[in-house]
Amino acid sequence: MKILVTGAAGFIGMHVSQLLLARGDRVVGLDNLNDYYSPELKRDRLSRLLPAENFSFVKMDVADRAGMASLFAEENFDRVVHLAAQAGVRYSLLNPHAYIDSNVVGFMNVLEGCRHSGVEHLVYASSSSVYGGNTKMPFSEHDNIDHPVSMYAATKKANELMAHTYSHLFGTATTGLRFFTVYGPWGRPDMALFLFAKAILEDRPIDVFNHGQMVRDFTYIDDIAEGVVRVLDRPAAADPAFDPALPDPARSNSPYRVFNIGNSDPVRLMDFIESIEQALDKPALKNFMPLQDGDVPTTFADVTELAGWTGFKPGTPVREGVGRFVDWYRSYYGI
Repeated sequence: MKILVTGAAGFIGMHVSQLLLARGDRVVGLDNLNDYYSPELKRDRLSRLLPAENFSFVKMDVADRAGMASLFAEENFDRVVHLAAQAGVRYSLLNPHAYIDSNVVGFMNVLEGCRHSGVEHLVYASSSSVYGGNTKMPFSEHDNIDHPVSMYAATKKANELMAHTYSHLFGTATTGLRFFTVYGPWGRPDMALFLFAKAILEDRPIDVFNHGQMVRDFTYIDDIAEGVVRVLDRPAAADPAFDPALPDPARSNSPYRVFNIGNSDPVRLMDFIESIEQALDKPALKNFMPLQDGDVPTTFADVTELAGWTGFKPGTPVREGVGRFVDWYRSYYGI
């Protein structure tokens, strides 16, 4: 198959592309290599993909309407994994327009490309952030998500609504994946694990929000990539049992699905920090701070739907995953 992976130089995009290439798919990787965080890290990820004969790279912004239309028309993709987005909950408070440009306008361009070129299946990145102010645990796809608490979350919910519209109107099979706190080697520098490891090694204090009273469903990158590929291989289908009189948010009478993809084993932030300290063999200096605007104290994924659909659910223990990240970090930075 010929598969477009947007955000191919990103954290998840690189790992997904590697899996697809390893099994023989032809991958066209798209990325704009922007400077939200180090473009050098993105280029180094990309350098791991470029040697593959069945990989080609296109430098483009998904918000480029004409460019995206031309790409879809010329390449005739079988399936699409759309991971390009402006990430980060906290940054969305500072630069909300970036989220509209990338996450809404860019997603519109991807949907239009899929529609007009007959793409078999679009799998796209949503986020656990869509659960917003929900306090019922674990988070389930069957729950209402009408109360986002950040612009980032709002754009991800918008993606799900837009995808459903295209599934309904044009029969485009779409599947959204609500990622839960992805971590591991080649991770993003703006994420907690990267920030904490760097600060600890540099003898700087780490910022511990909500005074440490945070819980996260940390999910290892290899599990995320495996889940993405498994979902890609099974296109969404209409549910004949869907009842429009009692609509279930996790179901549709159109070829549309959404899935949580998380470890389903939430970890206290202080225990996560302890895992990093043990892997580095060095204690952290901690600066305890209040909960930040747009953040939530707890995330916890119910992955029953994912397991039922694909036969797979993530399961890498946090201590093991953190250890692998620290090994990569020391090697990459020569520490």
